[in-house]
Amino acid sequence: MQDNYILLRDLDDDGILRLTLNDAGRRNALSEAMLAALAQAFAEAGENPQVRVVVLAANGPAFCAGHDLKEMTAGRAAADGGQAYFAEVMAMCSATMQAIVNCPKPVIAEVTGIATAAGCQLVASCDLAVAADTAQFSTPGVHIGLFCSTPMVALSRNVSSKHAMEMLLTGGMTPARRAEEIGLINRAVPPAELQEAAMEMARKIASKSVMTLATGKRAFYAQREMPLADAYNYASGVMVDNMLARDAEEGIGAFLEKRSPQWQDQ
Repeated sequence: MQDNYILLRDLDDDGILRLTLNDAGRRNALSEAMLAALAQAFAEAGENPQVRVVVLAANGPAFCAGHDLKEMTAGRAAADGGQAYFAEVMAMCSATMQAIVNCPKPVIAEVTGIATAAGCQLVASCDLAVAADTAQFSTPGVHIGLFCSTPMVALSRNVSSKHAMEMLLTGGMTPARRAEEIGLINRAVPPAELQEAAMEMARKIASKSVMTLATGKRAFYAQREMPLADAYNYASGVMVDNMLARDAEEGIGAFLEKRSPQWQDQ
């Protein structure tokens, strides 16, 4: 296990990289240092051929409490009232969230405690999410006069408009079971079963071809921004290229021959 204090990294023999937020004293807030550590970790995971799946977890009672408001407030001391600093932090946060989406490796959030504001955004930016049934989610910015505009981007791409607006406009807590119902997370499980549930999902995914997973993840996010006809044209081209890949030939051959495929990840 590699420890850089606020973000722990642990890569197992199955190619599952566990990234653990480790700033419990600040409720794993997305400080500048945390954002930088996450962005670097996802960039490196995408490039590392040993990594097949990423699990994002957290130590402490909170998964992530969003931006570090004390750090943000200190930025107001600048001559411009913090405008340039706030813009820099928002850009860092947006880049980190997009790094998760753009990472070719599937990312699973393993959520304990609360995930609020940008912490909820962090969960929504992951490809999959498993949470303890005691976890709670919220976008509470309206309580302090600061609408959760950037969390809204990820949230509205996970749940329906009415559900997203309810969370954004009321700022109320959404229990894990309700989060599962509206599609913010994949499933809620008892806390004692959380890590195993996330790791079981990760192991299933890690057993697949890395090339195929990367192809599918990239295509999924690309096509959903397109009109229907364009999406089908794009996806058809992706499938043609995928069919020509070595792992598709191997996988289809293994299926027809009733044997386990031997992936080359290409």
